[in-house]
Amino acid sequence: MSHQEYNAYWKTVVDTIQEGVMIVNPEGTIVSVNKAFETLTGYRLNELIGNSCATLNCTACKLQRSGHTDYWCTLFRNGLLEKQRCTLKRRDGTHVHILKNGSILHDGKGKVIGAVETMTDITELLERDTTIEAFKRELSARDTFHGIIGISAPMQLVFDLINNASDSDAPLLILGESGTGKELIAQAVHECSSRKEAPYIKVNCASLNESLLESELFGHVKGAFTGAHQNRTGRFEAAHKGSIFLDEIGDLPMSTQVKLLRVLEEKIIERVGDQHPIPIDARIITATNRNLTKMVQEGSFREDLFYRINVIPLTIPSLRERTSDIPLLAESFFRKLQLKSGKNIQNISNRAMELLMRYGWPGNVRELRSSFEYAFVTCQGTAIEPEDLPPIILQDKPAVTKEQPVITTPRTELTGDERRKKELLDALEQTGGNQTRAAKILGVSRVTVWNRMKRYELRE
Repeated sequence: MSHQEYNAYWKTVVDTIQEGVMIVNPEGTIVSVNKAFETLTGYRLNELIGNSCATLNCTACKLQRSGHTDYWCTLFRNGLLEKQRCTLKRRDGTHVHILKNGSILHDGKGKVIGAVETMTDITELLERDTTIEAFKRELSARDTFHGIIGISAPMQLVFDLINNASDSDAPLLILGESGTGKELIAQAVHECSSRKEAPYIKVNCASLNESLLESELFGHVKGAFTGAHQNRTGRFEAAHKGSIFLDEIGDLPMSTQVKLLRVLEEKIIERVGDQHPIPIDARIITATNRNLTKMVQEGSFREDLFYRINVIPLTIPSLRERTSDIPLLAESFFRKLQLKSGKNIQNISNRAMELLMRYGWPGNVRELRSSFEYAFVTCQGTAIEPEDLPPIILQDKPAVTKEQPVITTPRTELTGDERRKKELLDALEQTGGNQTRAAKILGVSRVTVWNRMKRYELRE
């Protein structure tokens, strides 16, 4: 291979590299660049060759040339430059963020004959980082309360109750349908309380069988049962001076209910297999989606325990009772999945949002989040459309709620939305337009009545 053929071959290889490559002589004069470098800087080859690399106004080079030195830049003094972040000024005057690496070049006798630098455009990466930070700030803005999103009147009432409940050490019972965010509420109560610097311990009472649950809650001593090879600290001890959250309290076995009652009354526990009382100081927060009053009547939940944990009750509204929060929640889930998936999905279409607002959400906020996870898998365009949503939402048949019908028209004659509109009209007619009384007839909140009037374009 001749020298000319070798040079042509090498030029082809260098031009294939996606990063910009520049070679300078010891005086800083540009002697060679590749195609990617021309694209990166906006300069043509004949505008670069023979000119000083200072033309590029590299921010890193300015720093390197600021001192007194016999070298053009510190790259010739140090011999190596690794992962240097800086900016270059392009031909059109704009700046590009780059990651630069460099090394000096020697001839066969070891004499310095120049230097080579590779430059990678990282502008998109920096923009992505900036976008992520912007989304984080957006999600922690005024429309959230300790990470809980909501501007509706029912949620503002919940936030007020959280603040009030956090000032007390009395047991708190959080009630609400599955998927409404009971765990987030419990966390917020702890974070607002004077115990926020102490441990916050969570236990799901439905995930463990009776024997394991008692060991989890109260701990055990070595030899208490088969497999108890050493002493173990229970969750109540771990939560000392802090808070303990007992989720799904309605699934607690009767035998454990008795022991929990003693903890509430006497502020002591005993480890399984031990009779030595251990004092504990922990705020007890419980939650359930079950009807504890009915369970007490049926004998499956102790009445005395119910009254002990129900000192401060806090009921979380269902998503259908706070439909004005749906756009905020949808935007939050959309932004998080947009970042996580990396897909080029830019927005939620108006038609899709209308469906989200109309659907009944029996699974509440959890179901809404899952619907967006589904949509990001199925969406092939730049916007989430109705056809990208789960089929159950497309059917436009909202789940049956606890609302009480006020008409006798057979349901088969009307769609779910038509029936709801007629029920609302009848209730308003019965009450002379009084929204508060209409809400009581329908068995929903006044905010729900207002939202439906707005949806069906009924005058207030």
